[in-house]
Amino acid sequence: MMFAIAVTKSLQIGITAMKHSEAPLMKATLLEQSRTLGARLARLRVARRLRQSDVAVRAGVSRSTAVLIEKGDPGRTLGQVLRYLDAIAPGATLLSLLQESDPALLSLAAGERSQRVRKLSSDALEDLDF
Repeated sequence: MMFAIAVTKSLQIGITAMKHSEAPLMKATLLEQSRTLGARLARLRVARRLRQSDVAVRAGVSRSTAVLIEKGDPGRTLGQVLRYLDAIAPGATLLSLLQESDPALLSLAAGERSQRVRKLSSDALEDLDF
C-alpha cells in the first residue's frame, strides 16, 4: 500500500511538472501574432539599449525565459510578458508597444531609414527621368 502511494505521488508530480506546448493548439494567425509581440519586445529592448540578461533580472525571469518571450513563445504567461515589458519600459502598455509609439522606437526607426546626404542636381534629376 505504501509503495502504491509513493508511485502515485511520483507520477502525479511528474505529470504536473511536464511542460506542454501551446503551439499545436493555436491557429497560424495567432502564432504569428505571438511572434510579432515577441519581436516588438525585442526591438523595444534594443531601442532602449538594454541587455537581455539585465531585463530578465528586472522582470524576475530567467534569461532562457526572456529568449522565449522575445521569440514569441505562446507558452509564456501574460504576467511574464507584462513584467518583461515593464522591465524594459516602466509604465508602457501593450497598446503602446503594438503601436510602436515609444520615443526610443521612433528614434531607432529614424536611424534605420536611409537618407540622402545631398540633393541631386537638376542635371542628375533629368538623367534619372525616363
